[in-house]
Amino acid sequence: MPRSVNAVASRARRKKVLKQAKGFFGRRKNVWTVAKNAVEKAMQYAYRGRKEKKRNFRSLWITRINAGTREHGMSYSQFMGALKKNNIELNRKVLADLAMNHPEAFKAVVDQVK
Repeated sequence: MPRSVNAVASRARRKKVLKQAKGFFGRRKNVWTVAKNAVEKAMQYAYRGRKEKKRNFRSLWITRINAGTREHGMSYSQFMGALKKNNIELNRKVLADLAMNHPEAFKAVVDQVK
């Protein structure tokens, strides 16, 4: 019996990877072996990037809250400690938004914890 290869599935798999490699430079976009490696690496970077994005945003929020609290004579750590003590459950994302876009509301929160 002759050897059977599933050419339809193989071609579909290759097409899928080459489609993901669209926009890559040089042979990375149209040579199967090079494109496969490039796409695998890109997927690793994408996975890692989704984790990093969370860290970066938290860091940005902390920086913004710190800048806002220092205008009112407090440090970030004192402010967060006072929030916990007064049972004010606002997360960093909301506090950073208040500090940036609604300074009067942020001032009210700072005055309440002082």
